[in-house]
Amino acid sequence: MCRNIKTLFNFDPPATDEEIEAAALQFVRKLSGFTKPSQANEEAFDRAVEETTEVARRLIDSLVTKAPPKDREVEAEKARERSRRRFAR
Repeated sequence: MCRNIKTLFNFDPPATDEEIEAAALQFVRKLSGFTKPSQANEEAFDRAVEETTEVARRLIDSLVTKAPPKDREVEAEKARERSRRRFAR
């Protein structure tokens, strides 16, 4: 579940609201153990995703670094190469 949460800080272009919400959703899924909550838990689950998204956005917006921003395409290619090596036969 949480393998889908990617680093979102210090990228060019910056993380989108959709990316942050997707990470928040994965986090709440991991904590709750639900991929999709029951109707009884849906409101609490959705509220947790919303609040986690807000906190994550504030965190990312408040972090500072002197390192140059990472290029998304370069990092994606590195991840694909790691995957190829990992799953090569």
